[in-house]
Amino acid sequence: MVKKMGLNWRQWSLHKHNHLLVKVAVSLLLMGLAFRLLFVHSTVPEAPFVEKPVIASPPVILNPPVSEEVQVARDPIPAKEKCDLFTGDWIPNPSGPVYTNESCQLIESHQNCMKNGRPDSAYLYWRWSPRDCQLPQFDAYRFLDLMRNKVWALIGDSITRNHIQSLLCILSKVEQPDHVYHDEGYKNRRWVFPSYNFSISVLWSPYLVQAAIFEDMNGVSTSEVQLHLDQLDKKWVDQFQNLNYVIISTGKWFLKDTIYYENNTVVGCHSCSNQNITKLGFDYAYRKTLSFIFNFIIASKHKGMIFFRTATPDHFESGEWNTGGVCPKEAPVKEGELEFKNLQSILRNIELEEFAEVEKKAQENGVNLKLLDLAKISLTRPDGHPGPYRFFHPLADGQSAASVQNDCLHWCLPGPIDSWNDVIMEMMVNS
Repeated sequence: MVKKMGLNWRQWSLHKHNHLLVKVAVSLLLMGLAFRLLFVHSTVPEAPFVEKPVIASPPVILNPPVSEEVQVARDPIPAKEKCDLFTGDWIPNPSGPVYTNESCQLIESHQNCMKNGRPDSAYLYWRWSPRDCQLPQFDAYRFLDLMRNKVWALIGDSITRNHIQSLLCILSKVEQPDHVYHDEGYKNRRWVFPSYNFSISVLWSPYLVQAAIFEDMNGVSTSEVQLHLDQLDKKWVDQFQNLNYVIISTGKWFLKDTIYYENNTVVGCHSCSNQNITKLGFDYAYRKTLSFIFNFIIASKHKGMIFFRTATPDHFESGEWNTGGVCPKEAPVKEGELEFKNLQSILRNIELEEFAEVEKKAQENGVNLKLLDLAKISLTRPDGHPGPYRFFHPLADGQSAASVQNDCLHWCLPGPIDSWNDVIMEMMVNS
């Protein structure tokens, strides 16, 4: 009996010891697991932060970088939020322009206001802002990425040449373009961005139709312009079908003394000295020319994108370019403070009426024709012109601004014209 009880006690003790060992082992296992979970939780963040790379912009880039904006397409403005890009205000832009007259070597001397000694700089710190939607700033990386293997042309007069300098200066922050062609007078030029196989040209065609012009570099004419209202200018027409994107414009040149031809026969004139020629007026010629050009475009079956840019206003005060006119303002004005001058209003009304005539037909024909109404944007920037600073330090000898020839038509670079590119890119992306 005693032996049996001793045996049972030893068996119970052994069982209790084994049970205790199991408890200890399980406890150690649980403690280890808890410690591991605690350690991992404390050393790995829930949302790891990845530092964005800084992309340098050397003058020439063999393998073009792709910005974050290129990888993720910018969301278009929803249809219900579509707004008028051309109605808005100039708002302060403390960051200023993306290039300077020192960083861009493509600025022509007459628009290089800072180099020429313009003393104020406040005009550089504004940007265009539509009233009813956000307008992103021009993204040069994204633009060049979209333009791989594409061909652009800006066609028109000296304002067009002014504009292409602005666009090239912005794009040159990503890659310096190669200047691959120019004519003898440097009025027709072409550049290529080699890493993108992107070509962009400026084509001198101030009337868009065939014209014989007799004037010097200072705009002084020796005879009336001979304008053929029924013949398109071959300089741009011969290239038209090979262009992916086109910006065409005209306007101011139609105010010059001109003799009009149709079927190679004189049909009338504007401000001509020959009393035997019928006085038709510039409005007749402008309407006929735009109608001719628009109908050519909508029948062309062109598969690219075509912008028609409205003629931009000048801001001469107390005279015109050749009669002592000046543009002394140093800040934007509010909407309604300035009105289009009478002649500018006539040109503008014809542009809007003729475009409206063909807009629907262009859509029906599958032609992507867009109105680029930059006249409204430009009207409220009388401060953005070179004024007397179209020449190097013109007032150094104590002259007044009115005593030297002012330029109140073209735009300083950098300057308000740079915002034109923001609008154009928004129209491209949301097409």
